[in-house]
Amino acid sequence: MTAGRERIARARRWVVKIGSALVTAGGRGLDADAIRAWTDELAALHGEGAEVLLVSSGAVAEGMTRLGWTRRPHALNELQAAAAVGQVGLVHAYETAFDAHNIRSAQILLTHDDLSNRRRYLNARSTLRALGALRVLPVVNENDTVANDEFRFGENDTLAALVANLVEADLLVILTDTAGLYERDPRSDPDAAIIRHATAGDPRLAAMAGGSGSIWGRGGMATKIDAAARAARSGTATVIAPGSEPGVLGRLRAGEELGTLLEPSQEPLVARKRWLANQLQVRGQLVIDAGAARALAEGNRSLLAVGVQRVEGAFQRGEVVACVDPHGREIARGLVNYPASEVRRIRGRPSSEIETILGYVVEPELIDRDNLVLTGR
Repeated sequence: MTAGRERIARARRWVVKIGSALVTAGGRGLDADAIRAWTDELAALHGEGAEVLLVSSGAVAEGMTRLGWTRRPHALNELQAAAAVGQVGLVHAYETAFDAHNIRSAQILLTHDDLSNRRRYLNARSTLRALGALRVLPVVNENDTVANDEFRFGENDTLAALVANLVEADLLVILTDTAGLYERDPRSDPDAAIIRHATAGDPRLAAMAGGSGSIWGRGGMATKIDAAARAARSGTATVIAPGSEPGVLGRLRAGEELGTLLEPSQEPLVARKRWLANQLQVRGQLVIDAGAARALAEGNRSLLAVGVQRVEGAFQRGEVVACVDPHGREIARGLVNYPASEVRRIRGRPSSEIETILGYVVEPELIDRDNLVLTGR
């Protein structure tokens, strides 16, 4: 087993994306047998202790089938209508299949705004963390009925990558109707070789990617290459693998050379911190005591309310604040879990008192260490 494939075997948090062509058997309606087969595999991963999130396309394609449409419409309102009709059948199919394994599932509908707006980002992150702790398997899809821009990205590949960033996944698996990425289009060159291993974000990969997908989905290999590059920003490896191969997920976990493995160029923590650092625009400031400053600078710790002395600014939950020591030196920046008005009420108090003071608790930390970047010494 190669080092890259060993990484797959060690992965504890998986995001698995299944495309429309697979879910709907090329547009003939939901493929119940295939869905049961994939849920069997996902259930096996879940039973081995892995945390699994499923990103499934197919709502629009299933809606088209239910409405008797043979061509994917171009009008946004018709696409959204098809998604509304098809989403019902899609989520019911997965719920029924997971129930057979005594696994509770949850429907999560997101727009890209949910993952770019920092407050909504933290809301989504908290929800998915709670589901993971409860061992509930989320089924994630784009909220096609309200999103204005989803159809520009194609078959949820971009959404799957953003979800991988959101939950800091070890592995993103994109199941598709091809064997992986080829050096040239195998439809026009039968001798084209498959790429088994490469670095995500390598500009040469884009030249190898083919055109758009089928009438049932908008994705092609190019969107999958782009998704792998996005996922790599948080240190997530990506496998583009053939979804029709029996036992594909278990075989990947066992180290078999299936599909194309695209690895990040940086370790997960370094990659995520760099990704966060590139997002940061400060909306406020927290003056912290010497102990908290030392804990952040030296111990890779989260920031707790008890260490905050003063709050400056009118920031909202999910916005970026600077952490400053008693001498005015900036120590770090990060995404704050509570708005300024509430931080003022809980500053200097232990985490155990947050719920008593505010009437609720989102997170015990003001800033989680995974959402915090050191900026000074």
